[in-house]
Amino acid sequence: MQKFPMTKNGAKLLEEELARLKGSERSTVIQAIAEARAHGDISENAEYDAAKEKQAFVEGRIVEIESKIAQAQIIDVTTLEQDGKVVFGTTIDLLDLESDEEISYKIVGDDEANVKIGKISVNTPVARSLIGKQSGDVVEVKVPNGIREYEVMNVRYVE
Repeated sequence: MQKFPMTKNGAKLLEEELARLKGSERSTVIQAIAEARAHGDISENAEYDAAKEKQAFVEGRIVEIESKIAQAQIIDVTTLEQDGKVVFGTTIDLLDLESDEEISYKIVGDDEANVKIGKISVNTPVARSLIGKQSGDVVEVKVPNGIREYEVMNVRYVE
């Protein structure tokens, strides 16, 4: 089975979602189905159909999360050798050499990625070009509108 990298925090968030789905979400759906059945004929009962759809979604998501957790290689970046190199889980402070804008990214797994909060997938062109670099290195990144140059200002090993 192929393992996929995930930060410790990403695994924690998935486990919390799984607990919520197996607990309160599942109970709520079962209760909604029971209430819809109590209304009588279920063949034309929109509430029943909606509750069954919700149940299918919840159960599907549970299976999906369990699979992701089983295939996860959980990496705690704080325990890695802090040699200044960009690796999975590090937070990198960059300087855009064209705009002089400072940007920070944390390299995370696909499921954790959210550019709006500075988390980029290890599979993005930016992350792939940063892996192995260290402070002071200049990195060229191919982006949709051309090539951008960034200087690695700092590499942090924080969760």
